[in-house]
Amino acid sequence: MIRSRLGNVADPRRTAVFIALSLVVGVLAGLGGAGLIAAIDVVGRATGLLESWTGLGRYLVLLTVPAGLYLAWHIARRYPEVRGSGVPETTAALAVRAGYLPTRSAGLKIVATALTLGVGGSAGREGPTVMVGASIGSSIGRHTGLGEDQVRSLVAAGAGAGIGATFNAPIAGMLFAMEVILGNFAIRHLNSVVIASVTAAVTTRALVGQERILSAVPHQVGDPRELLLYAALGIAAAGFGFLFLKAFDGVHRRIPLFERRPWLRPLVLGLGVAGIIAAEPRIFGTGQRFIQDLVGGGPLEVTWWVLLILAGLKILATAGTLGSHGSGGHFMPALFIGSTVGAGLASLLAPVWSISELDTGAFAVVGMAATFAAVARAPLTSILIVFELTGDYGLVLPLMLATSLATLIADRIHKESVYTIPLARRGIRLLRTSDVDLLDTVAVGRVMTPRGVVIRPEMTTGEVQALLDRNRHHGLAVVDHDDVLVGVMTITDIVRVGGPSDQVKAADAMTPRPVTVTTATPVSLALERMASLGVGRLPVVSEEDPNRLVGMFRRETAVKAYHYALNEVTETELKRKRGRLWARPDAEFFEFHIPPGSVADGRSVKEVHWPAGCTLVAVRRGRAVLVPEGDTVLAADDVVTGFGMPGARSQVMERLMATSHQETAGAPAAPGSGDPAPQSPS
Repeated sequence: MIRSRLGNVADPRRTAVFIALSLVVGVLAGLGGAGLIAAIDVVGRATGLLESWTGLGRYLVLLTVPAGLYLAWHIARRYPEVRGSGVPETTAALAVRAGYLPTRSAGLKIVATALTLGVGGSAGREGPTVMVGASIGSSIGRHTGLGEDQVRSLVAAGAGAGIGATFNAPIAGMLFAMEVILGNFAIRHLNSVVIASVTAAVTTRALVGQERILSAVPHQVGDPRELLLYAALGIAAAGFGFLFLKAFDGVHRRIPLFERRPWLRPLVLGLGVAGIIAAEPRIFGTGQRFIQDLVGGGPLEVTWWVLLILAGLKILATAGTLGSHGSGGHFMPALFIGSTVGAGLASLLAPVWSISELDTGAFAVVGMAATFAAVARAPLTSILIVFELTGDYGLVLPLMLATSLATLIADRIHKESVYTIPLARRGIRLLRTSDVDLLDTVAVGRVMTPRGVVIRPEMTTGEVQALLDRNRHHGLAVVDHDDVLVGVMTITDIVRVGGPSDQVKAADAMTPRPVTVTTATPVSLALERMASLGVGRLPVVSEEDPNRLVGMFRRETAVKAYHYALNEVTETELKRKRGRLWARPDAEFFEFHIPPGSVADGRSVKEVHWPAGCTLVAVRRGRAVLVPEGDTVLAADDVVTGFGMPGARSQVMERLMATSHQETAGAPAAPGSGDPAPQSPS
C-alpha cells in the first residue's frame, strides 16, 4: 500500500526522493535512539523503586539481573535476530539477505535491551541502536519499492544513524557504517549515510539533551616523547582486547548443561554477572558515568591496580551478559575497558616518568579508541569518534599511533573481530576486498538459468527426487500455486529427512525463506552470499516483486559470467588498441583478395591468425559489402579492405597464400594465443 501510494507521487529511484527517504530514516533512527534511552531509564527507575521497597540495597541485583536476562533471553528465543549486539545481524542482512531485516526488530530490540541494561547488565546501547536504525532503513527501503542496492544504502544509513544518535557523532556514525557494516567506502552509499547520521544525531540530542551523551574535554600531549608511552598503551589495549574477544567467544561455546536446559543459561550467567556488580557497583550497566569521570580531566581518585581490576571485571561481566543471549552492544564496554587501561597505565608510570606531567584523562581517551579498534578492527571510526567527543585535535598523533598498533597486533593474534565472531559461528564468512572484480561488471540476470521446472509444496520427497533426477539438478526452488517463492529444496534436504518417501511433503523438508538475489545483483555479490552460506544455488527474484521467481543462479553459472566479463574486458582492450592504431600518422588503408585454396577460404575471421597491427574494415563480395565480424565467413575472391601499419598488406598476403595444412603447422596452437584476430572498428 505504501509502495503504491508513493509511486503515484514520485519515483523512489529518483535522487531527490531517495535523499528524502534518507532524511526520514535519520529522523526515525534518532527517535529510536531516544526511545531506547528512555526505555532503559524506565526499567532502571523501576529497579530503583524495587531496591528502596525491599531494602536489599545493591544486593538486589542478585535477583533483578538474572530476571532481566531471562526475559531478554525469552524474547530472543522466539525472535533470534534481537540476540546480542545487533551489529552482526545487520552485517549479515546486508551480506546474505539483500538488506532484509524484519520491521519488528526495532521495537523488540528496544524492549530486550531495556530489560538487559535497565537491571544492570553489563553491555552498551550502541549496537542495539545500530540495529534499530538499520531495521528502520530496511523497512522503508522495502516498502517504498527501492532496488536492492538502494535498500542496502538505507540499511547502512540507519546503522550509521544509530552511532550518530548515541554519541552525537555523525562523522563517526558515517565511518562506522562504511567501515564495519558495509566493509567498503563505495561512493554510491555515502550521501544517504551522511544525511541519516547527521539527522539522527540532531534528533536524539534535541530529545534527550547533551548531558545524557558521552563527552570528553580537550587534551594535549605534554611532550613529544610521551608518544613512546602511547605506543605502549596501544600494545596494552591490544592485549586487553584479545582477552575481551577470547572471553566473548568462550562464553558462547556449547555447554552440555545449557544445551539440555537452555533456560539455565541466562539464570546462571546472570547470577555470575550480578555477583560481580554486587562486589563492584562501577561495573553496573553501560558504565558511562565512570568513563565520563575518567576522561573528564578531573583528579584521579583510584589507584592503577584498581583500574586494571575494573577492566578485567568488565570483560567478565560483559561476556556473561551477552553470553546469556541478552541484548546489548560491545562498543561502550570496549570504551570502559580502554579508558581504565589508559588511565591505569598513566597512573602507574607517572611516578617514574620525570620528563613531563602525564594527563590521565588523555591516556583514558586514547585507550578508549585503541581498545575499540582492537576488538572491532575499525581504526578510522575509533579515531574520529574521539575527535567528535573531545571537539579537539590535540591528541591526533597518539590516537593514530595507538589505534594503528592495537589494530595491527590484534589482527595478528585473533583473526576475528567482536562483530565477526557470531557470524563465523554461523558459518558466514565476510569477504572484504577493495579490488575491482571482473564479476562486478556482470549482472545475475545475464547469466542466470531462466525459471523452468519448480517444486510444489505438496509434492512428496519421492516425487521431488525423481524430478531432480530427470532434470539433472541437485536443487530447485519451491513455488506455491500463487506463484510465490516459499523455499528451496536440495538432495541434502531429502537425505536429512530420511531419504525419498511418499509420506514426507516438500513443505516439511525444504529450506524456507531462502536467501535470494535479483536480476540486477552483481555476480560477485551473489557468489559472496553463496560462499558465506555454503550453498550451491540461489533463487533469482524480480526487482519489482521479491516473491516472484524468475530464475536460478548456480555455482556453475559463475563460469559463464566470467566469460562474459572477460569478453567485455578483451573487447574494450581491443578497441583501445584500435584507437591507437587509427591515430598513427603512418597507418594506411589497403585491399587484398582471398585467393582460392587460401587458409582463409571458408573460415571465419576469428579462425584466421592475422598479423598484429591489422584491422579489417570491409569485405566486398560481388556487389555486396559486409562489415566483418568474428563470425563472418570469408570466401575465395572476396575483396577485403584493411587498415594497418606499412608492410601489413604484404604480411597478410603471405599468410593468406598458405594452405590450410601449412597454417595449422605454423600458426599458434589456438586463436588468441598468437596475433589477435582483427575486428570491425565499431
